[in-house]
Amino acid sequence: MPGGSPQTLRPFLWRARQLYAETEVVSRTHEGIVRYDYDAYGDRVAQLANALDAAGYGESDGASDGGARIATFCWNHHRHFETYFGVPGMGAQLHTINPLLPDKHVQYIVENAADRAVFVDESLLAKLEGAVADDPEPFETVEQYVVMSESVPETDLEAVAYESFIADQPTSYDWPDLAEDRPAGLCYTSGTTGHPKGVEYTQQMLWSHTMGIQSPQGIPLDDDDVMLPVVPMFHVNAWGLPFSATAGGAKHVYPGPKPSPEDLASLIEDEGVTVTAGVPTVWLGLMEYVEEHDVDLSSLDRLVVGGSAAPEAMIRFFDDHGVELVHAWGMTETAPVGSVSHLKHDLADEDYETQLSKRQKQGLVVPGLEFRVVDDDGEEVPYDGEAFGELHVRGPWVTTEYFARPETTEAEFADGYLKTGDVVTVDPDGYIDIVDRAKDVIKSGGEWISSQELENELLGHDAVAEAAVIGVPHERWQERPLALVVPSEDDVDSLSDTLRESLREEYPNWWVPDNVVTIDEIPKTATGKFDKKVLRDEYADESLVRGRVPDDAAPE
Repeated sequence: MPGGSPQTLRPFLWRARQLYAETEVVSRTHEGIVRYDYDAYGDRVAQLANALDAAGYGESDGASDGGARIATFCWNHHRHFETYFGVPGMGAQLHTINPLLPDKHVQYIVENAADRAVFVDESLLAKLEGAVADDPEPFETVEQYVVMSESVPETDLEAVAYESFIADQPTSYDWPDLAEDRPAGLCYTSGTTGHPKGVEYTQQMLWSHTMGIQSPQGIPLDDDDVMLPVVPMFHVNAWGLPFSATAGGAKHVYPGPKPSPEDLASLIEDEGVTVTAGVPTVWLGLMEYVEEHDVDLSSLDRLVVGGSAAPEAMIRFFDDHGVELVHAWGMTETAPVGSVSHLKHDLADEDYETQLSKRQKQGLVVPGLEFRVVDDDGEEVPYDGEAFGELHVRGPWVTTEYFARPETTEAEFADGYLKTGDVVTVDPDGYIDIVDRAKDVIKSGGEWISSQELENELLGHDAVAEAAVIGVPHERWQERPLALVVPSEDDVDSLSDTLRESLREEYPNWWVPDNVVTIDEIPKTATGKFDKKVLRDEYADESLVRGRVPDDAAPE
């Protein structure tokens, strides 16, 4: 074909094995720490491919839509990593399922994807058994359950152990020449507003995403890096880091099931981790642990934050410990990385506060993508840091349709662009700043209030451990902001007034939440984000804000 070999995942594994055969893959598992090198990893990936081929799940299985879909129901560990290249490399499609989803979502996802095999962690067997037993019909396409272990514990499922599944297979495999448009991956959105939606990734999409984030303006991983993905491997391929780490020849360190802050600190120290990635709630836990214990973070160069914005205090904390916190933005639909907040070269000499203001934003679009910002009238807004609009993005790793639902809607896609649902501004330097999700932005008296900005300000207060701001219906002003906070101190009697006064120092009166309610815990989605849908349902009572807004506190 023109241009040589197709753009697939195969060259990444080939290169790592040829050039970095002795570089380690380290995994924390329920069986203890497991370590081997790229050479042994390549052998085991070949064994897995042979086993899948023997089971009829490969390129020539006759499936009209591009091979069997193989599901994983797993945490972050070496066996899960083996499926990342073993499944799509032999022509099947890797479907990562979030085990934190409700049973009904798991049932829908398996049924919608028509998965033919499910690889499941031993610690998640009970969860999967519950989903199967509750409604076995969605699992009627599943022919094989494989437990990610050396043996199968007592279970109601007809299952085989992973090590037995691959044990007798050859350590070499004749990798097929796959087409670029062959499906390689599948991931479903969290489904907070209805059924989860499947996003399919082709070989070329994953290749392009890997090359995009390997660029200097992405999240590049080199052969001297040690990569620890705390972001789950079931969540958009752990942000693509297992692929890019392999492409760059980096050492992999996988934290296993539900790592505690102590587990993460130990792995960073013991394995010399240089790059790690996860959502802000993970790093809040690590911060608290570091403050209370003697932790050596000297090996750590970069800490990547996505999923939601990091509070300013978090950036300053890690700066003080010699670790660069890097903001990144993305979605399931963007495979996922779309922007990264690096400093442009002409900002290198600016003062710290100016640089910090840039780093707090979601950053610059990754090379290879295009974006636009569109207001309610369908017009593109200027890059002045003030005009709001919805972010639209397109590019080689951005989906243009949803799985099993090829028809698109104007609310989701337009002119080849994905409508992200994120409300943003873009400053004159091109830095994207997410003001809110379209469904989370609060519109009061005809003006927008950023719930995210208020949350970040509240999280910067010493007395607040977690904070979420939602819009509550209001008869006169349409919506008014209500703050829900988890206090970090026992004395909360005057916390509401204290926080509101603190916000009033930075924002106009009409931005300030009309009430601050203390709660024990903020509900979270299956991907670790604050679940504002649950909060809006629970705190929809207008009496929480009614009568608290004087006329002169409303927007003009």
